Amino acid sequence: MQTVDFLHALDREGRSLAAAAEQAGTDTKVPTCPEWQVRDLLRHIGAVHRWATGFVAEGHTAHQPIGEAPDLTGAELVAWYRDSHRLLVDTLSAAPADLECWTFFPLSRSPLEFWARRQAHETTVHRYDAEAARGSAPSPIATDLAADGIDELLRGFHARSRSRVRTAEPKALRVRATDAGQDAVWTVRLGPDGPPVTSRQADGDADAELCGPADQLYLALWNRAPVPEVSGDRSLAELWQETSGI
Repeated sequence: MQTVDFLHALDREGRSLAAAAEQAGTDTKVPTCPEWQVRDLLRHIGAVHRWATGFVAEGHTAHQPIGEAPDLTGAELVAWYRDSHRLLVDTLSAAPADLECWTFFPLSRSPLEFWARRQAHETTVHRYDAEAARGSAPSPIATDLAADGIDELLRGFHARSRSRVRTAEPKALRVRATDAGQDAVWTVRLGPDGPPVTSRQADGDADAELCGPADQLYLALWNRAPVPEVSGDRSLAELWQETSGI
C-alpha cells in the first residue's frame, strides 16, 4: 500500500467511525474496550488525530505530548471528532512528500507515509470499536489494509523495547493471513531479553501458528476478536492476548 491508499482508508474509516458513534450515542458502553464509553473513544481518537496533525503541520522533530480533549458530549463531541478527523486528512493530503518530522517506529518509512499509515490503522481499529458499540455487525476491513496492519503491529509496535511480549525460553510464533497472498506470513521470535524480532517470511520451525483471514487476524492481534485458528503451543496465543496491549 502507498500513502494515497492510507489516506483513502483514513478518510473512509474516520467518517464511518463518526457515523457509528453518532448512532450509538456517546453514553453507550464500548464492548471491545470495556472501560470506555463512546465519549471516551471519541475523545481519545480525536486527541490522537490532533496530535498527529501537529507533527505534520508544524514539522516537530521531537516527541510532543498529546493534548487534552475538550469536555464535550453528545452531538458536540461527535462534531469535534469530525473536525479533528477532517483536519488530519486535509493536513496529510497537503503535506509534501519530503516532509521531515518525528516518528516512533524503528522501521519507519517516510514521515508522511508513517503518519498516514499509523492514523489509518488507529482509525480502523477504533471504527470497529464504535460499530461494536452501535450493536450492528461491523463493516468489513479490506484484506490489503488488514495485512498491512498486521505488519505494522508486529514489525512496528512490537519491535520497540516497551513490548511486553516475552518468553522465558526462546520461542517462535508464526502468523499467517490465509487470504492475502503467499507473502502474508510473519515469524515472531520471542525470548526473555528483548522485544520480539519479526521477519516477514516463514523462517524456520515455529512453536505455534496463528492463522486465518487477514481481517479476522488483524482484529485478533489487536485483541478485538478471537484468533481464527491456533496450531501448536496454544500458550503462545494466550501470552499474546495477555501481554500485547499497546
